[in-house]
Amino acid sequence: MPRDTLWTTIAAALRDDIAQGAYAPGDRLPTEAALSARFGVNRHTVRRALADLAGTGTVQPRRGAGVFVTARPADYPLGRRVRFHQNIADTGRTPSRRFTRLETRPARPDEAEGLGLTPAAPVHVVEGVSLADDVPLAVFRSVFPAARFPGLLAALDGQSSVTAALAACGLTDYTRQESRLTAKAADPVLALALQVSPGAPVLRSVAVNVDATGRPVEHGTTWFAGDRVTVTVRADQA
Repeated sequence: MPRDTLWTTIAAALRDDIAQGAYAPGDRLPTEAALSARFGVNRHTVRRALADLAGTGTVQPRRGAGVFVTARPADYPLGRRVRFHQNIADTGRTPSRRFTRLETRPARPDEAEGLGLTPAAPVHVVEGVSLADDVPLAVFRSVFPAARFPGLLAALDGQSSVTAALAACGLTDYTRQESRLTAKAADPVLALALQVSPGAPVLRSVAVNVDATGRPVEHGTTWFAGDRVTVTVRADQA
């Protein structure tokens, strides 16, 4: 059988498997070796079939992890109170966060401006990855005034909820003052964290959160994986 017919037939068989529910959204497909054995072909032919499925958005390769069936995008509302864990739990998925950076440094100019601080004032920086059912949805950087929350980094030790850590530091509620959304392409470092291909579309959100008196408490930047999140803004919460 011609090679082109082989890979298109394999792609069609896998597409039918997915349509029939053999592999649900978010599931990892069998390895190239397993698929090669199943269809009696070499790995190059399997790769052509998988590339075809990826090209149509049916699957998503993740570097170092495998090939996954594309999950239905998570609905992520941007309201006055944006809480990652609650947003994801409301979709029936399990939220989690993995911190990659917890440190104190001088504020960058845009951070100082957003937080109403003097140039180079000390800030706490919290960076990490937000996941739903262990699938990366977003990379985030949250910046807080260190003078106001001196114990924040210690409060984050052993837990993944920034909201709970802020509450432990005396801030029981905060709301979003503004959000700015910009379409971007993932650079290699961001792509690795999100497990997408370099150049894949991401949606960057830059936001400032304030306390009940309107005083800025957080300057946050989030990079959402474009194919995994549907960001919604309600008119009554804009």
